[in-house]
Amino acid sequence: MNDDKLFSIGIEEEFQIVDPKTRELKSHIEQILGEGKMLLKEQVKAEMHQSVVEVGSEVCYNIKEAREEVVRLRRTLAQIAKAQGLEIAAAGTHPFSRWEEQKITNHPRYHGVVEDMQQVARANLIFGLHVHIGLNDHEETIHIMNALRYFLPHIFALSTSSPFWKGRNTGFKSYRSKIFDRFPRTGIPDHFNSWGEFDSYVNLLIKTGCIDNAKRIWWDVRPHPFYNTLEVRICDIPMRVDETIAIAALIQAVVSKLYKLLKKNLGFRLYRRILINENKWRAARYGLEGKMIDFGKQTEVDTISLVHELLEFIDDEVNELDSRDEIEFIKQILEMKTGAYRQLQVFKKTNDLTKVVDYIIEETNRGLNI
Repeated sequence: MNDDKLFSIGIEEEFQIVDPKTRELKSHIEQILGEGKMLLKEQVKAEMHQSVVEVGSEVCYNIKEAREEVVRLRRTLAQIAKAQGLEIAAAGTHPFSRWEEQKITNHPRYHGVVEDMQQVARANLIFGLHVHIGLNDHEETIHIMNALRYFLPHIFALSTSSPFWKGRNTGFKSYRSKIFDRFPRTGIPDHFNSWGEFDSYVNLLIKTGCIDNAKRIWWDVRPHPFYNTLEVRICDIPMRVDETIAIAALIQAVVSKLYKLLKKNLGFRLYRRILINENKWRAARYGLEGKMIDFGKQTEVDTISLVHELLEFIDDEVNELDSRDEIEFIKQILEMKTGAYRQLQVFKKTNDLTKVVDYIIEETNRGLNI
Protein backbone atom coordinates (compact mmCIF):
# COMPACT_ATOMS: atom_id res chain seq x y z
CA MET A 1 0.00 0.00 0.00
CA ASN A 2 1.25 3.48 -0.86
CA ASP A 3 1.56 6.17 1.79
CA ASP A 4 -1.34 8.06 0.23
CA LYS A 5 -3.61 5.33 1.59
CA LEU A 6 -2.38 5.76 5.17
CA PHE A 7 -5.47 6.58 7.30
CA SER A 8 -7.73 6.32 4.23
CA ILE A 9 -11.36 5.57 5.12
CA GLY A 10 -13.88 3.00 3.94
CA ILE A 11 -17.40 2.89 5.38
CA GLU A 12 -19.95 0.07 5.13
CA GLU A 13 -23.54 0.55 6.32
CA GLU A 14 -26.20 -2.16 6.64
CA PHE A 15 -29.80 -0.96 6.20
CA GLN A 16 -33.23 -2.36 6.90
CA ILE A 17 -35.65 -2.70 3.97
CA VAL A 18 -39.01 -1.56 5.36
CA ASP A 19 -42.60 -1.54 4.08
CA PRO A 20 -43.79 2.04 4.86
CA LYS A 21 -47.40 0.88 5.35
CA THR A 22 -46.91 -1.99 7.81
CA ARG A 23 -43.49 -0.68 8.96
CA GLU A 24 -42.29 -4.29 8.91
CA LEU A 25 -39.13 -5.62 7.33
CA LYS A 26 -39.58 -6.83 3.76
CA SER A 27 -37.49 -9.57 2.15
CA HIS A 28 -37.11 -7.50 -1.02
CA ILE A 29 -33.37 -7.41 -1.66
CA GLU A 30 -33.77 -8.66 -5.25
CA GLN A 31 -36.01 -5.71 -6.11
CA ILE A 32 -33.47 -3.30 -4.59
CA LEU A 33 -30.46 -4.94 -6.27
CA GLY A 34 -31.98 -4.82 -9.75
CA GLU A 35 -31.64 -1.05 -10.07
CA GLY A 36 -29.03 -0.83 -7.34
CA LYS A 37 -26.42 -2.76 -9.32
CA MET A 38 -27.00 -0.46 -12.33
CA LEU A 39 -26.50 2.71 -10.28
CA LEU A 40 -24.08 1.60 -7.57
CA LYS A 41 -22.49 -1.48 -9.16
CA GLU A 42 -20.45 -3.46 -6.63
CA GLN A 43 -21.00 -0.84 -3.91
CA VAL A 44 -24.37 -2.39 -3.06
CA LYS A 45 -24.81 -6.00 -2.03
CA ALA A 46 -27.10 -8.47 -0.36
CA GLU A 47 -26.57 -9.83 3.13
CA MET A 48 -27.72 -13.11 4.67
CA HIS A 49 -31.31 -11.97 5.19
CA GLN A 50 -33.24 -10.63 2.20
CA SER A 51 -34.51 -7.69 4.27
CA VAL A 52 -30.95 -6.34 4.68
CA VAL A 53 -29.03 -4.28 2.13
CA GLU A 54 -25.41 -3.15 2.52
CA VAL A 55 -23.59 -0.31 0.79
CA GLY A 56 -19.85 0.27 0.91
CA SER A 57 -17.94 3.41 0.03
CA GLU A 58 -15.01 3.69 -2.32
CA VAL A 59 -11.64 4.29 -0.65
CA CYS A 60 -11.81 7.87 0.69
CA TYR A 61 -8.67 9.85 1.39
CA ASN A 62 -10.21 12.19 3.98
CA ILE A 63 -13.38 12.52 6.00
CA LYS A 64 -14.88 15.11 3.62
CA GLU A 65 -14.73 12.59 0.78
CA ALA A 66 -16.22 9.99 3.10
CA ARG A 67 -19.18 12.23 3.87
CA GLU A 68 -19.87 12.79 0.17
CA GLU A 69 -19.71 9.04 -0.44
CA VAL A 70 -21.97 8.08 2.47
CA VAL A 71 -24.55 10.74 1.54
CA ARG A 72 -24.48 9.66 -2.12
CA LEU A 73 -24.89 5.98 -1.25
CA ARG A 74 -27.68 6.57 1.29
CA ARG A 75 -29.51 8.95 -1.04
CA THR A 76 -29.30 6.63 -4.05
CA LEU A 77 -30.35 3.61 -2.00
CA ALA A 78 -33.27 5.52 -0.44
CA GLN A 79 -34.43 6.66 -3.89
CA ILE A 80 -34.24 3.12 -5.29
CA ALA A 81 -36.23 1.82 -2.30
CA LYS A 82 -38.89 4.55 -2.67
CA ALA A 83 -39.31 3.69 -6.36
CA GLN A 84 -40.17 0.15 -5.21
CA GLY A 85 -42.65 1.44 -2.62
CA LEU A 86 -40.19 0.76 0.20
CA GLU A 87 -38.01 2.69 2.66
CA ILE A 88 -34.54 2.13 4.12
CA ALA A 89 -34.03 2.45 7.86
CA ALA A 90 -30.79 2.75 9.86
CA ALA A 91 -30.92 1.15 13.30
CA GLY A 92 -29.12 -1.83 14.83
CA THR A 93 -32.33 -3.88 15.11
CA HIS A 94 -35.87 -3.49 13.82
CA PRO A 95 -38.24 -2.59 16.69
CA PHE A 96 -40.74 -5.41 16.13
CA SER A 97 -40.18 -7.53 12.98
CA ARG A 98 -39.39 -11.18 13.64
CA TRP A 99 -36.41 -13.02 12.20
CA GLU A 100 -38.56 -16.12 11.78
CA GLU A 101 -40.47 -14.36 8.98
CA GLN A 102 -37.43 -13.25 6.95
CA LYS A 103 -36.08 -15.11 3.95
CA ILE A 104 -32.44 -16.12 3.62
CA THR A 105 -30.61 -14.83 0.54
CA ASN A 106 -30.07 -17.58 -2.04
CA HIS A 107 -26.28 -17.70 -2.12
CA PRO A 108 -23.95 -20.63 -1.32
CA ARG A 109 -22.03 -18.60 1.28
CA TYR A 110 -25.19 -17.77 3.26
CA HIS A 111 -26.59 -21.27 2.95
CA GLY A 112 -23.24 -22.50 4.28
CA VAL A 113 -23.40 -20.15 7.29
CA VAL A 114 -26.98 -21.27 8.08
CA GLU A 115 -26.05 -24.94 7.72
CA ASP A 116 -23.08 -24.41 10.02
CA MET A 117 -24.73 -22.26 12.69
CA GLN A 118 -28.43 -23.08 12.34
CA GLN A 119 -30.80 -20.89 14.41
CA VAL A 120 -27.97 -18.66 15.61
CA ALA A 121 -27.48 -17.62 11.96
CA ARG A 122 -31.19 -17.35 11.13
CA ALA A 123 -31.78 -15.13 14.16
CA ASN A 124 -28.86 -12.82 13.33
CA LEU A 125 -31.14 -10.09 11.96
CA ILE A 126 -28.94 -7.12 12.84
CA PHE A 127 -27.51 -4.01 11.18
CA GLY A 128 -24.04 -2.60 11.74
CA LEU A 129 -21.52 0.02 10.73
CA HIS A 130 -18.03 -1.07 9.67
CA VAL A 131 -15.21 1.47 9.35
CA HIS A 132 -11.93 0.65 7.58
CA ILE A 133 -8.79 2.71 8.16
CA GLY A 134 -5.85 2.25 5.79
CA LEU A 135 -2.49 1.18 7.20
CA ASN A 136 0.74 0.34 5.38
CA ASP A 137 2.35 -2.41 7.41
CA HIS A 138 1.04 -5.70 8.83
CA GLU A 139 3.18 -5.52 11.95
CA GLU A 140 2.04 -1.96 12.70
CA THR A 141 -1.57 -2.97 12.06
CA ILE A 142 -1.49 -5.72 14.68
CA HIS A 143 0.09 -3.46 17.33
CA ILE A 144 -2.40 -0.65 16.64
CA MET A 145 -5.25 -3.18 16.87
CA ASN A 146 -3.94 -4.30 20.28
CA ALA A 147 -4.04 -0.73 21.61
CA LEU A 148 -7.30 0.26 19.88
CA ARG A 149 -9.22 -2.47 21.72
CA TYR A 150 -9.30 -0.33 24.88
CA PHE A 151 -11.24 2.43 23.08
CA LEU A 152 -13.80 0.17 21.40
CA PRO A 153 -16.44 0.42 24.17
CA HIS A 154 -16.21 4.23 24.12
CA ILE A 155 -16.74 4.32 20.36
CA PHE A 156 -19.47 1.66 20.55
CA ALA A 157 -21.40 3.61 23.21
CA LEU A 158 -21.74 6.53 20.76
CA SER A 159 -23.35 4.30 18.11
CA THR A 160 -25.94 2.37 20.12
CA SER A 161 -29.24 2.27 18.22
CA SER A 162 -30.94 -1.07 18.99
CA PRO A 163 -33.06 -0.97 22.16
CA PHE A 164 -35.92 -3.08 20.76
CA TRP A 165 -36.12 -6.73 19.71
CA LYS A 166 -39.24 -8.51 18.46
CA GLY A 167 -41.60 -5.91 19.93
CA ARG A 168 -39.98 -5.63 23.35
CA ASN A 169 -37.91 -2.97 25.06
CA THR A 170 -34.85 -5.09 25.88
CA GLY A 171 -33.43 -2.71 28.48
CA PHE A 172 -30.24 -2.53 26.38
CA LYS A 173 -29.09 0.40 24.27
CA SER A 174 -27.51 -2.13 21.89
CA TYR A 175 -29.32 -5.44 21.82
CA ARG A 176 -27.72 -6.00 18.41
CA SER A 177 -24.43 -6.72 20.15
CA LYS A 178 -26.04 -9.39 22.34
CA ILE A 179 -27.50 -11.11 19.27
CA PHE A 180 -24.13 -11.11 17.54
CA ASP A 181 -22.39 -12.48 20.64
CA ARG A 182 -23.93 -15.86 19.79
CA PHE A 183 -21.68 -16.18 16.75
CA PRO A 184 -18.23 -17.74 17.18
CA ARG A 185 -15.13 -15.57 16.75
CA THR A 186 -16.87 -12.34 17.72
CA GLY A 187 -16.30 -9.70 20.39
CA ILE A 188 -13.08 -8.11 21.62
CA PRO A 189 -10.07 -10.05 20.27
CA ASP A 190 -7.09 -11.21 22.27
CA HIS A 191 -3.92 -9.21 21.81
CA PHE A 192 -1.25 -10.65 19.54
CA ASN A 193 2.50 -10.22 20.00
CA SER A 194 3.15 -10.06 16.27
CA TRP A 195 1.58 -10.40 12.83
CA GLY A 196 3.18 -13.85 12.63
CA GLU A 197 1.30 -14.96 15.75
CA PHE A 198 -1.99 -13.67 14.29
CA ASP A 199 -1.25 -15.35 10.95
CA SER A 200 -0.51 -18.66 12.69
CA TYR A 201 -3.86 -18.43 14.50
CA VAL A 202 -5.74 -17.87 11.23
CA ASN A 203 -3.90 -20.71 9.50
CA LEU A 204 -4.64 -23.09 12.37
CA LEU A 205 -8.37 -22.35 12.10
CA ILE A 206 -8.29 -22.91 8.34
CA LYS A 207 -6.24 -26.12 8.67
CA THR A 208 -8.62 -27.58 11.26
CA GLY A 209 -11.79 -26.75 9.32
CA CYS A 210 -13.07 -24.04 11.68
CA ILE A 211 -13.15 -21.45 8.88
CA ASP A 212 -12.52 -21.43 5.13
CA ASN A 213 -10.91 -17.98 5.20
CA ALA A 214 -10.28 -15.09 7.59
CA LYS A 215 -13.53 -13.33 6.65
CA ARG A 216 -15.23 -15.70 9.10
CA ILE A 217 -13.40 -13.99 11.95
CA TRP A 218 -15.97 -11.41 13.02
CA TRP A 219 -14.19 -9.62 15.86
CA ASP A 220 -15.08 -6.07 16.93
CA VAL A 221 -11.83 -5.00 15.29
CA ARG A 222 -9.79 -7.05 12.84
CA PRO A 223 -7.10 -6.71 10.21
CA HIS A 224 -9.14 -7.05 7.04
CA PRO A 225 -8.21 -10.32 5.29
CA PHE A 226 -8.08 -8.81 1.79
CA TYR A 227 -7.52 -5.05 2.18
CA ASN A 228 -4.66 -3.30 3.95
CA THR A 229 -7.02 -1.87 6.54
CA LEU A 230 -7.87 -2.14 10.19
CA GLU A 231 -11.64 -2.71 10.31
CA VAL A 232 -13.71 -1.58 13.31
CA ARG A 233 -16.93 -3.62 13.40
CA ILE A 234 -18.30 -3.04 16.90
CA CYS A 235 -20.81 -0.28 16.08
CA ASP A 236 -24.55 -0.38 15.56
CA ILE A 237 -25.48 1.53 12.42
CA PRO A 238 -26.34 5.05 13.61
CA MET A 239 -29.55 6.63 12.36
CA ARG A 240 -28.07 9.85 10.92
CA VAL A 241 -25.33 10.39 8.35
CA ASP A 242 -23.78 12.98 10.70
CA GLU A 243 -23.43 10.31 13.39
CA THR A 244 -21.82 7.78 11.03
CA ILE A 245 -19.33 10.38 9.80
CA ALA A 246 -18.49 11.61 13.31
CA ILE A 247 -17.81 8.07 14.51
CA ALA A 248 -15.71 7.29 11.41
CA ALA A 249 -13.71 10.49 12.00
CA LEU A 250 -13.16 9.48 15.63
CA ILE A 251 -11.94 6.01 14.64
CA GLN A 252 -9.58 7.52 12.05
CA ALA A 253 -8.17 9.95 14.63
CA VAL A 254 -7.63 7.20 17.23
CA VAL A 255 -5.79 5.04 14.68
CA SER A 256 -3.68 8.03 13.64
CA LYS A 257 -2.82 8.84 17.27
CA LEU A 258 -1.85 5.26 18.06
CA TYR A 259 0.24 5.08 14.88
CA LYS A 260 2.18 8.20 15.89
CA LEU A 261 2.79 6.81 19.40
CA LEU A 262 3.98 3.51 17.93
CA LYS A 263 6.39 5.34 15.62
CA LYS A 264 7.86 7.13 18.65
CA ASN A 265 8.14 3.86 20.62
CA LEU A 266 5.50 5.19 23.02
CA GLY A 267 3.17 2.21 23.07
CA PHE A 268 -0.27 2.66 24.58
CA ARG A 269 -0.83 0.50 27.64
CA LEU A 270 -2.50 -2.80 26.77
CA TYR A 271 -5.43 -4.04 28.85
CA ARG A 272 -6.73 -7.57 29.15
CA ARG A 273 -9.72 -8.53 27.05
CA ILE A 274 -11.60 -9.62 30.18
CA LEU A 275 -11.34 -6.04 31.49
CA ILE A 276 -12.28 -4.37 28.20
CA ASN A 277 -15.32 -6.68 28.06
CA GLU A 278 -16.61 -5.13 31.28
CA ASN A 279 -16.79 -1.76 29.52
CA LYS A 280 -18.31 -3.28 26.38
CA TRP A 281 -21.09 -4.78 28.50
CA ARG A 282 -21.77 -1.38 30.09
CA ALA A 283 -21.83 0.33 26.70
CA ALA A 284 -24.32 -2.22 25.36
CA ARG A 285 -26.53 -1.95 28.44
CA TYR A 286 -26.47 1.80 29.11
CA GLY A 287 -25.08 3.54 26.01
CA LEU A 288 -23.94 7.01 27.04
CA GLU A 289 -26.10 7.12 30.17
CA GLY A 290 -24.01 4.76 32.27
CA LYS A 291 -20.50 4.49 33.68
CA MET A 292 -17.40 2.71 32.52
CA ILE A 293 -14.27 1.68 34.34
CA ASP A 294 -11.16 3.84 34.13
CA PHE A 295 -8.67 1.00 34.52
CA GLY A 296 -5.76 3.34 35.18
CA LYS A 297 -7.54 4.96 38.13
CA GLN A 298 -9.40 1.74 39.00
CA THR A 299 -12.68 3.57 39.44
CA GLU A 300 -16.06 4.05 37.71
CA VAL A 301 -16.41 7.17 35.61
CA ASP A 302 -19.37 8.57 33.67
CA THR A 303 -19.14 7.31 30.09
CA ILE A 304 -19.64 10.84 28.78
CA SER A 305 -16.57 12.00 30.78
CA LEU A 306 -14.49 9.21 29.26
CA VAL A 307 -15.60 10.21 25.76
CA HIS A 308 -14.51 13.79 26.52
CA GLU A 309 -11.13 12.37 27.65
CA LEU A 310 -10.91 10.44 24.38
CA LEU A 311 -11.59 13.63 22.42
CA GLU A 312 -8.73 15.32 24.29
CA PHE A 313 -6.47 12.34 23.60
CA ILE A 314 -6.94 12.62 19.83
CA ASP A 315 -7.23 16.42 19.60
CA ASP A 316 -3.75 16.93 18.17
CA GLU A 317 -4.60 14.63 15.24
CA VAL A 318 -7.79 16.38 14.20
CA ASN A 319 -6.35 19.45 12.45
CA GLU A 320 -3.86 17.35 10.52
CA LEU A 321 -6.66 15.02 9.38
CA ASP A 322 -8.92 18.04 8.63
CA SER A 323 -11.76 16.46 10.59
CA ARG A 324 -12.42 19.14 13.23
CA ASP A 325 -16.02 19.78 12.14
CA GLU A 326 -16.84 16.07 12.00
CA ILE A 327 -15.28 15.36 15.40
CA GLU A 328 -17.20 18.31 16.89
CA PHE A 329 -20.44 16.44 16.12
CA ILE A 330 -19.42 13.87 18.75
CA LYS A 331 -20.27 16.59 21.30
CA GLN A 332 -23.75 16.89 19.78
CA ILE A 333 -24.21 13.14 20.16
CA LEU A 334 -23.27 13.51 23.83
CA GLU A 335 -25.99 16.16 24.18
CA MET A 336 -28.81 14.59 22.17
CA LYS A 337 -27.79 11.03 23.15
CA THR A 338 -27.64 8.08 20.82
CA GLY A 339 -30.24 6.62 18.48
CA ALA A 340 -31.30 4.12 21.14
CA TYR A 341 -32.12 6.84 23.65
CA ARG A 342 -34.01 8.87 21.05
CA GLN A 343 -36.02 5.85 19.88
CA LEU A 344 -36.97 5.13 23.48
CA GLN A 345 -38.11 8.74 23.92
CA VAL A 346 -40.43 8.39 20.90
CA PHE A 347 -41.83 5.15 22.32
CA LYS A 348 -42.29 6.75 25.74
CA LYS A 349 -44.37 9.53 24.15
CA THR A 350 -46.40 7.37 21.75
CA ASN A 351 -46.37 3.82 23.14
CA ASP A 352 -46.36 2.83 19.47
CA LEU A 353 -43.48 0.97 17.83
CA THR A 354 -44.70 1.87 14.33
CA LYS A 355 -44.06 5.51 15.29
CA VAL A 356 -40.54 4.48 16.31
CA VAL A 357 -40.00 2.99 12.84
CA ASP A 358 -41.32 6.21 11.26
CA TYR A 359 -38.82 8.18 13.37
CA ILE A 360 -35.92 5.89 12.35
CA ILE A 361 -36.81 6.35 8.65
CA GLU A 362 -37.03 10.12 9.12
CA GLU A 363 -33.61 10.22 10.80
CA THR A 364 -32.12 7.91 8.15
CA ASN A 365 -33.18 10.36 5.43
CA ARG A 366 -32.06 13.48 7.33
CA GLY A 367 -29.62 15.55 5.31
CA LEU A 368 -30.03 13.51 2.10
CA ASN A 369 -32.14 16.17 0.31
CA ILE A 370 -34.43 13.64 -1.31
